[in-house]
Amino acid sequence: MTATSATAGPTRPDPAGAARASRPTRRTELDRYPTSGRRFLCLAIVVIATIVLYYQFYLAGAVAAGTNGKNGILVDTHMSFVFYVNISVVGYLLGAAASFVTGVADRVGRVNIVTAGLVVVALLCLLGIPLADSKMGFAVVFAAIGLVEGMILVATPALIRDFSPQLGRASAMGFWTLGPVLGSLVVSLQISNTSVTTPWHDQYIAAGIAGLVIAALSAVFLRELTPGLRDQLMVSARDRALVEARAKGIDVEASLNHPFRQMLKPDIVLSAFAISVFLIIYYVAVGFFPVYFQTIFGFSQSKANALGNWTWAFDAGALLVIGFLSDKLRVRKPFMVLGALGAILMTVLFALRATHPDTSYSTFVVLVSLLAVFLGVAYAPWMASFTETVEKRNPALAATGLAVWGLVIRIVIAASVFIVPHVVNTVSTLVEDGGTAQAIAAAHPVAVKAASTLQAKDPATAAALAKTPGDLQAGVKAVSVVSGVPVGDVTTIATLNAQHAPAIAAAKTIDSTTITTLLTNKTDASALTKAVQEVVTGLKISPAQAQARIADLATIPTPQLLLLQTSGQKVLNAQDALTKFSEIPAAQRATLAKAAAAAEQSPKQWRNYFWIAVGGEVVFIPLIFLLTGFWSPKRARRAEQEHEQWVDQQLAELGNR
Repeated sequence: MTATSATAGPTRPDPAGAARASRPTRRTELDRYPTSGRRFLCLAIVVIATIVLYYQFYLAGAVAAGTNGKNGILVDTHMSFVFYVNISVVGYLLGAAASFVTGVADRVGRVNIVTAGLVVVALLCLLGIPLADSKMGFAVVFAAIGLVEGMILVATPALIRDFSPQLGRASAMGFWTLGPVLGSLVVSLQISNTSVTTPWHDQYIAAGIAGLVIAALSAVFLRELTPGLRDQLMVSARDRALVEARAKGIDVEASLNHPFRQMLKPDIVLSAFAISVFLIIYYVAVGFFPVYFQTIFGFSQSKANALGNWTWAFDAGALLVIGFLSDKLRVRKPFMVLGALGAILMTVLFALRATHPDTSYSTFVVLVSLLAVFLGVAYAPWMASFTETVEKRNPALAATGLAVWGLVIRIVIAASVFIVPHVVNTVSTLVEDGGTAQAIAAAHPVAVKAASTLQAKDPATAAALAKTPGDLQAGVKAVSVVSGVPVGDVTTIATLNAQHAPAIAAAKTIDSTTITTLLTNKTDASALTKAVQEVVTGLKISPAQAQARIADLATIPTPQLLLLQTSGQKVLNAQDALTKFSEIPAAQRATLAKAAAAAEQSPKQWRNYFWIAVGGEVVFIPLIFLLTGFWSPKRARRAEQEHEQWVDQQLAELGNR
């Protein structure tokens, strides 16, 4: 830290600057740096407000699909997955615009933006969404929530920066990043612990009420620093006296000239891009993990959201612990590299499980928890380092620098979300037709299972049989595939059934011991007598008819009788199941085929999309070098000592004036 970077504005009192700085102080402003109690209260309100706002924004992803084709945004508003994704894209783009515009927070203050945003989003959740009874109505309200959320994205971290010296910045930013993480956790807890029959509108009403409560707290207790105080760089708590003294002479207007020209620099823009692509997997988790686990692995809505409990709890813990360690060691970059490498590994392992439908719930708990930990390891130090990089350019433009970040991250996330239905084009089918297909399968379990087996093992035969149901060759091959009996044996069994059906029916009523005796000695009188009695009893026919059928059975060669005994019932069962499947109405069979094809393709498509997220994590690593800060704790401590000496010198000079 050098003397030239330790403060913004002139080092001597400036009468013109003092005049500009002497404008009336707003009710929400503090003209002195607050004591620890007041500062922690403001920080706590900012974090809670961020949690509630992200909870309200992320709620849609948890209730989008519903359960078994019921009680979900998509099914209740007759919305396709593509339409839903496009709504999210519009919300992110509006948020990007709002983030950019909210750079004016450096002029108009942060508290008003936060409090007004809380009220607006709360009313949209409480009244707007429940009253929006169409997909267009929901789209408008959801986009409006995205717009306001983009504004808060800039104002809240700016407040955290204002109240946090650099030596505690990672811990403070760790607390701020709890906002989106704990917002996601609240969503997961709420949905996983409520009945699947609870209307999703009610979930939004609860979110609206929570928002109004926090808005009231913000209006009463939240404060911010005056521009003269916040427009300076504060490295440690010992800088407080120097900051307050210099605030009296800072030319605030001069420090705010051409704000975006000052902030649109490679180290700021590319660093914002780096964290944006790094967090693609995070935004996929927030918006689509419940849908992913419901459609690919058959989890219920509550079970899919329960995975979020693990994800966000571990993420929150990592943010706090790593923020503390980063401040303790005085370095950021080593944690970013470690987090990025771990995230790459866990995302790869997670992606590979997409094509393994037998993956257990506990396996996913481990994977998503470790992934969340590594995301937290990288993110809290990055936030601290990014704000320090902005301060290196101009401490007075913290909100403008964060506005650039907000713009970039929203554009990147909008683009990554937009391509989801183009890479994974099967979700709409699974969401819209999945429930119907499950109901059909439940009504015809044996028939549907047989058809599914045929489709999975021999799609060509399944297609041929569907095209020409009377195709004997395809029919024999289909029975062979489903029963597991060779084609030649299926043909033999079918021929025997056609030529000796009454005799074979009689054989089914004879006990296995007697059958075995007759197979070895067809003239065994005792066995023949017992066989006749069992056939008479089993088929309710005369002894003469029974004797005739047994005599016909004796004409069948022994190898073929053994084949009938071992495989005959399998062939009959398979044939019966396929016949019953053909009797299902054509429209229902088409729905089953459509859903089955989507279910087969979807895991591979999701895996391909996860590779994009891995690519973003790889890109993040080299761009870490653009950020300010040290790699060595020893070098960082030496810089801190030099800064403390400089502060003492400056305070001494001020005291001598």
